[in-house]
Amino acid sequence: MNTLLKQIRIIQRVDQLIRLQATGTASALALKLGISKTSLYRIFKTMKALDAPVVYDPLQQRYRYLEDVRFNCGFYSNTVFRKTPITKEILKVPKPNPQFPHSVLDREKQHPTFK
Repeated sequence: MNTLLKQIRIIQRVDQLIRLQATGTASALALKLGISKTSLYRIFKTMKALDAPVVYDPLQQRYRYLEDVRFNCGFYSNTVFRKTPITKEILKVPKPNPQFPHSVLDREKQHPTFK
């Protein structure tokens, strides 16, 4: 299990360095991470298996993402993912508007000729 946690931490750090545009070459990045280049390439292989759009840019001599992405791994409160917090106001059922009947029966009550 420690191997998995170590790999996750390295992926998190690589992700951070890519977003900061601070990776440099494979040799420089491996040195920053304290791992071998071979281990770094295994990390990139794992990231790509997780659909990371990571590529090496030879002109800028750094790794980058082809899309705006971020790596997240862990357990988070559900409130982090909700756009609107659930409150008592949201849970209240709105009263029907007489101008907009909600059923055929309501329309027939308002307009007896409607059938």
